[in-house]
Amino acid sequence: MDQRERREYLIGRLKDERSEYKKIAIPNAESDQRRLLRALMNVRMPGEIDQEFLNVQDEYLKEARDEKGIVSIDDIDFNQDGIGIWKGDITRLQVDAIVNAANSGMTGCYVANHSCIDNCIHTYAGVQMRYECARIMEEQGHEEPTGQAKITPGYNLPCKYVLHTVGPIVQGRLTEEHERLLASCYRSCLELAAEKGLESVAFCCISTGVFMFPNERAAEIAVQTVKDFMKKDSSVRKVIFNVFKDVDEQIYRGLLG
Repeated sequence: MDQRERREYLIGRLKDERSEYKKIAIPNAESDQRRLLRALMNVRMPGEIDQEFLNVQDEYLKEARDEKGIVSIDDIDFNQDGIGIWKGDITRLQVDAIVNAANSGMTGCYVANHSCIDNCIHTYAGVQMRYECARIMEEQGHEEPTGQAKITPGYNLPCKYVLHTVGPIVQGRLTEEHERLLASCYRSCLELAAEKGLESVAFCCISTGVFMFPNERAAEIAVQTVKDFMKKDSSVRKVIFNVFKDVDEQIYRGLLG
């Protein structure tokens, strides 16, 4: 199969899972097909699927990953503390673990084609990630508390693992509790990475954006928490602050020099 054939196969299979989707016509334009496939993956509830689907999906996502371009850890500059900054799509980073800013349900974003990092990571990892997250949550028996972290394989992402953490939502005035919980997100991810013997972790800007944590204060907490952790003896040797917006890049470069 080529990419178009894979895409149309996957769309057809996902349409067949839900009776209300069967009448959706598969568009001819590649960009429209990509959007439709992503939308169907985004709204699919957690669940098993046969190996044939997974084989085609994995081939499709791996080729899509190569088209976007993989960014090696060797392409990033680090300071004397082992901390680096990289601006771009976190799903391109070939590191031991990237961090996902999840919600308390922990199974990803169900809004079709939403631009949040939770949606992007689940889309390019594949449907296996949502199913694994659902399994972890079922075993836990309750929603994920703010400030803690879980780990899953990266599946079709270039990273080996994904660390999922739920950041605090700031509604109104920023409080010391918000700051404590955000620091706990960074610390929990690093501790879990160290437990797994991982050497490199890439953080997104947890809780900024729709969670409304002020960008500058969030960065200050992130940098200080990471610096404190890096003083300890652990497997974690390199930490990347992944930014997507110019304003966040300026903030982090100002803090790290």
